[in-house]
Amino acid sequence: MPSSAKQLRSSTHQKSQAGSEESPLARSLLIGVALLFSLLFLLLPLVNVFAQALARGWKLYWDSLIDPDSRSAIRLTLLVAGISVPLNTLFGLAAAWAIAKFQFKGKTLLTALIDLPFAVSPVVVGLMFVTLFGMQGFFGHWLEEHDIKIIFATPSIVLATVFITFPFVARELIPVMQATGSEQEQAALTLGASGWKTFWHVTLPSVKWGLLYGVILCNARAMGEFGAVSVVSGHITGETDTMPLRVEKLHQSATAASGTAAFAVASLLALLALLTLALKTFLEWKQQRNYELAQRAAPEPIARPDRLKEPIAG
Repeated sequence: MPSSAKQLRSSTHQKSQAGSEESPLARSLLIGVALLFSLLFLLLPLVNVFAQALARGWKLYWDSLIDPDSRSAIRLTLLVAGISVPLNTLFGLAAAWAIAKFQFKGKTLLTALIDLPFAVSPVVVGLMFVTLFGMQGFFGHWLEEHDIKIIFATPSIVLATVFITFPFVARELIPVMQATGSEQEQAALTLGASGWKTFWHVTLPSVKWGLLYGVILCNARAMGEFGAVSVVSGHITGETDTMPLRVEKLHQSATAASGTAAFAVASLLALLALLTLALKTFLEWKQQRNYELAQRAAPEPIARPDRLKEPIAG
C-alpha cells in the first residue's frame, strides 16, 4: 500500500534523524558559543563603528562624508569596483564554461591559476605590480618614455583589485556548471542552435543564481581591498585614496574630528558590506525556495516494481 510505504519511509527518516541528533545540552552549548562569538567579535564591533560615527551628531557625520577628499575616495572606490567586477564577471563566465564543459590540455593549470590570488598575500600582489610598472620596474622606462602612468595612479589600483578579485565569480560558477552537466547544451546544438544562442538561452539561465552570488562577493572584496591597493596607490589624498585607505589616513590623524570622520567613512563602508550580505542572503533564500518549489512540482514517484507482480483483479 502506498500509505504503508510512506509510513515506513517516515519512520526510517525519523530514526536516522534521532541517531544523528545531539543531546539538548550539547545543542544549547553549541548554539550559545556560536551566538556569543558572533556577538563579541562581529556584532559588537559593527555597532561600535556606527556609535562612534554618530557620537558627535548627524551634522558632523554628514560633513565628514561630503568632505571633498572623502567624496573623492568614495568615487574612486565605486569606479574601481565598476571596472574590476565586470572584467572578472566576463573572465569567470569564460573560465567556468571552459573548465566545466570541455576537456583540454592545461585545464589543471588554469584551475590552479584561478586559485592563485587566494594563496598570495595582497601586499605581495602590490609589490609585484610595482616591480613591473614602477620607475625601476621591468616596463618602467618604456612607460616613462611614452608618458604612461600606472603606479601611484588609478590604473594600478584597478589592476591590483582585478587580480585580488580574480577567483570569486569563476569559483562560484565552476561547481554550478559541473552540476548541471552538458546534456542541455548538446541537445540545443543538435537542434541547430548556435554556440552563442546555446550559451545565452541554455547555459546562462541555469547558472544565473551562482553568477549573481559570485558578482556580489567580487564586488564586496573589490570595495574593501586594502593591502594591494595600499602598496600601489601612493596614498595621494584626493587622487588615489580609496575608502579603506581614507579610513586609515583619518584614523591616524591626531584630531578628534578626524577620528569621527574615520568612523563615518568606515560606517558607509560597513553599510555597503551589510547591503552585500543582504543581497547574498536573499539570493540563497531565493535559490532554496526555487528548489523547494521544483521538488513540490515534481510528479509522484512511480510504483515499486514488486507491486506490478500482484495479480490483477478479475
